[in-house]
Amino acid sequence: MALTIRPYEEGDAPAIAELYNRHRDSPNPVAGGITGAELARELVERETAAFLVAVDDERLVGTFGLFHHTGRRSARAGELIADMFFVHPAHRGGVLTGRLFTEAVEWMMRSGCLVLRLTVNPANTVAFRLYRRVGCVSVGRAVPGEDGNVELYNYIPLVLRSVFADLGEGATAALGGLTSFASVTEARDDELRSDVTVVDGVRTVGYALALGGFRLDATVDVDRGAVREARLTGPGGEARELRITRPPYEVREARGAAPYRFTRGGLTCEVDGEDGTVRVTADGHHGPVLVSTWPSCRADRPAGWREGEPRDLVLEPVAGGVRVTERHGGDTVTGTVTLDGTGLLQEFTRTGAATGRIFQTVGLRQGVFTGPDGTESPIGLGLGVRDASEVVAASRPVPPGGVLAWRGSGLRVGVPAGEGPVRLVHATLLERDPGFGADGTARLRTGIGPYEPYEPYEPEAPGTGITGATGATGADRRLEVSARAGGVTVWREGATRVLRSPYPRTRSYGHHPRWSAGLWATRENSRHDRAAGLGWGLPAPGAWEHKEPLGLYAPGTGLGWDVTEEGGGVRVAVRAGGTGRESVLWLTPYAPVVTPVVLESAGRVWETASGDFRQVWARRASVRLSGGRWLHCGPAAPGSPDDELVLRATPSGLLVGGVSAAPESAWLLSVHDGPLPS
Repeated sequence: MALTIRPYEEGDAPAIAELYNRHRDSPNPVAGGITGAELARELVERETAAFLVAVDDERLVGTFGLFHHTGRRSARAGELIADMFFVHPAHRGGVLTGRLFTEAVEWMMRSGCLVLRLTVNPANTVAFRLYRRVGCVSVGRAVPGEDGNVELYNYIPLVLRSVFADLGEGATAALGGLTSFASVTEARDDELRSDVTVVDGVRTVGYALALGGFRLDATVDVDRGAVREARLTGPGGEARELRITRPPYEVREARGAAPYRFTRGGLTCEVDGEDGTVRVTADGHHGPVLVSTWPSCRADRPAGWREGEPRDLVLEPVAGGVRVTERHGGDTVTGTVTLDGTGLLQEFTRTGAATGRIFQTVGLRQGVFTGPDGTESPIGLGLGVRDASEVVAASRPVPPGGVLAWRGSGLRVGVPAGEGPVRLVHATLLERDPGFGADGTARLRTGIGPYEPYEPYEPEAPGTGITGATGATGADRRLEVSARAGGVTVWREGATRVLRSPYPRTRSYGHHPRWSAGLWATRENSRHDRAAGLGWGLPAPGAWEHKEPLGLYAPGTGLGWDVTEEGGGVRVAVRAGGTGRESVLWLTPYAPVVTPVVLESAGRVWETASGDFRQVWARRASVRLSGGRWLHCGPAAPGSPDDELVLRATPSGLLVGGVSAAPESAWLLSVHDGPLPS
């Protein structure tokens, strides 16, 4: 039977779920896998515009979806988000990948949705180069955020639709013979940088398209989602400006509305005037304690937990808070947001048939999470609850009457289940569906208040050997720093290898496409940045210079660090300057892909393994190395609220980052015979 591509049909879901679950490189992984019923539900919840499946001899071998929203993000007018693009390994390198992409884009041109958005892991160099080859561009954040992906846009359908009426017979005929965008668009490199050029204050991207013997040059206003100008050059070199047809939609631009802030006790609430997002901060806590999205009166356009589109909102002060109203046609949603002394109260009323769902992100990174069954675990993705962030429909429902609790850093956040359905997407992200009562009002309460923390674990003086065994002496220590690699490439404590590094080669590691050093420093977006979160350690462009005795400095960014011996270990000092971003000291321990980990989180010590989480935050941590000894990591100033560790488990191995919001930070690293004591 020939390879065919067709629309999704009822009954395909189990085969698609099996395809995704069987392959580790699926773009939509879910802890524990997904079922066919969950996959089918996900397609409904995403307001699927089109979903294509590829079949070879009655066996499903590929998928490509176009969605209005994905949970993380919500598309603007005229946009669709591509996701669930997956091809069976046996069919990669052939024509199937290009055919799926091309048929999806052709469907977009017929539908009137003309801008394609997608995300890709830049460490998957085959996929990243494919997207670049077919005209995908970067218009914003060009490096991976916490989710591990970069976002790309494809404006070719918009360009072609906008100039089609004025192309002329020859160019139109050449366009009709188009089989793949890879043969049309001018090649782009695979560097992780923005493709935007600012022209007269307008952010634009340029395209050069080959239509047979014709060349079409166009610039696109990326903020307004419209072609700005276009020129067609014929086979003989004659050129003319093309008439632009406006797209059949209008992108709503942000109005610059100011947020509304109010305070009660030690809590401050800020409601975004553009998209209705609620952020609650608490005295002494770094970043928001809670972020809650706006439900919207357009159920097909809910805000994602990473992004909310601008809306027509009216904000009016009320006693103890603010009232927010959105109108769309004859439908309205009104939300009253107040702080009542015990936490946040959100009350919603509506006219119209439906409202969108609400995503809430708890901002406590260290501490204890108590799940719906009463089980306690350290706060972290994949610990204590299934991680379903790729397929929200696979999240875990919370039984009515249960209470979810996060405790740490002197604060407690509690969510009762019973005021509308609650589903745990992962341990700090939940979906709440407003449950409208008999009086027509939906009430969502989130308790936020003080909490008496555990007595914090106090380590002994650096290098004295927490478990009675000191690190290697300076004479037994070997450290090598390379400016070309941008960091430490070798660290040995006697016979123990401490760091993994591929230097002088470059490889992918997790979502880092150009990993070289085993210890290095970068500047990143804030750890609580809603749109991106903390990155993956990609260094900024520019050369590093050696410093004495062991350290590097980047003149282009002002970032510098150096290593000195301290006690039985080493001290790494990082100087970032006042940039408003955060500095991170990254390291890749020489350890198995799955290895024991002991971490101290908000005063409690936990024993776990890197296979039990995807991301977890800690004050201090110890990792078992391949040689059997343990690498201890922690801030040099244990009481600093700015400094904490992030541990990420990847298919490549464990990635550890020392994160600081301060201009200067320091970290202590040492090797011992045992872990942190429990």
